[in-house]
Amino acid sequence: MRESSASGRGSSRGKRNQPLPAGAGGQRPMVAIVGRPNVGKSTVFNRLARQRIAIVEDVPGVTRDRHYADATSFDRDYVLIDTGGFDPESDDPMKAGITGHVKLALDECDVVLCVFDASMDPVPADREAVQLLRDAGKPVLFVANKADSPARALDANVYYELGIDHVFPVSALHGRGFGDLEETLADLLPEREAEPVDLEVPRVAIVGRPNAGKSSLVNQLSGEDRQIVDDRPGTTVDSVDTLVERGGQRLVIIDTAGMRRKSKVEGRGVEALSVLHAIRAMERSDVVVLMIDAHEGVGEQDAKIAGLAVDRGNALVIGLNKADVMTKDEQRAMRQRTREILSFAPWAPILTLSAKTGRGVRKLFDAVVAASIEHKKRIGTAEVNRFFEEVLEHHPPPSQKNHAVRLYYVTQAETSPPTFVVVTNHPDYVHFSYQRYVVNALRDRFGFEGTPVRVRYRAKRRNPRG
Repeated sequence: MRESSASGRGSSRGKRNQPLPAGAGGQRPMVAIVGRPNVGKSTVFNRLARQRIAIVEDVPGVTRDRHYADATSFDRDYVLIDTGGFDPESDDPMKAGITGHVKLALDECDVVLCVFDASMDPVPADREAVQLLRDAGKPVLFVANKADSPARALDANVYYELGIDHVFPVSALHGRGFGDLEETLADLLPEREAEPVDLEVPRVAIVGRPNAGKSSLVNQLSGEDRQIVDDRPGTTVDSVDTLVERGGQRLVIIDTAGMRRKSKVEGRGVEALSVLHAIRAMERSDVVVLMIDAHEGVGEQDAKIAGLAVDRGNALVIGLNKADVMTKDEQRAMRQRTREILSFAPWAPILTLSAKTGRGVRKLFDAVVAASIEHKKRIGTAEVNRFFEEVLEHHPPPSQKNHAVRLYYVTQAETSPPTFVVVTNHPDYVHFSYQRYVVNALRDRFGFEGTPVRVRYRAKRRNPRG
């Protein structure tokens, strides 16, 4: 009898929660999924994330880079990391890079899921992975995937010969065994310790690819050389907090490392690690400043980091650095190109600057302060409902599937980011285009520049019968 991840003890409480406000509740733990190619790591990732994110294909090595998702097991939130296949004996340079990514993930994560193939006996790469994990000294759960039947689950016992204490036979395809796996995983996750935070002082994470000028910007903002600045990637060893005050406005600046000096990994591995550092910093921040080397141009990694900020509800300001070596026309073209690549965040201001000379840094500071104010802005219920009456008068929601959609009232439920709840008779039939219209109308009336705006639709509660 198949066990579904949507049933049983492990999943009745395992629904994904909404992300916590930036800076609230401490940092989410990180969980890395490792293993050799084609054992089903991406399928395990999708099952735990409860959405189809990672590419799944029956060809070894499809996952070339790490993927990230916010996940929840037994009411415990964490960041899930999918890695490429670990194959230490391969001469393929791509696979050698993937092995480096796995080691980088182990440096950052709190718990590891090591995935085997229950349909096969252990191979040398499995033994190498187990030894690597012993050396890492992190809590490890060993998972034998593709245990699609009771007989196949018994076959997974062969992995005990690798000297491990417990193997979880699971089927990521069908959900078998995930209740026990997630319950044990939740018990291993460290508690999220809420650090003392002055809520009146916005926390700002400076993120971006290595050598984008993050430390130079911190030095300009603080007015002194607090950070070591070097043209070589990897100068910043770890995240550093700096209190900055200008014109009576105070910010806590979090400078993030593009790579750790100890890792000594070049190329794509450096960029992959920068995403891990960005996640850590975003968890503690209200505003994210994405620094982009305007001379090199905006890239996929920049879009990935910006997407992480949007998903976490951070306010976002984009800084195109090294503009001092570009003409006005080149700067204009780069702003347009950046807006196209980051089209999912059209509300994020884009500023050109030179962190080296200080040109444009004051405008960036002001934009960050403005974004932090908009991020925490609250609109009174009476005011937002007057606005909403105008919206309904000029553009009522269209009917869907023969259902007349009625919107009764709206209230702002949260700040950081601004989050509104609309009470309606049919929340499932509010068309996505109308949802987008409502968000744009809110921005036109109330601003919210620099911060995401979320609108949720909730069914009207019926009065209990007497």
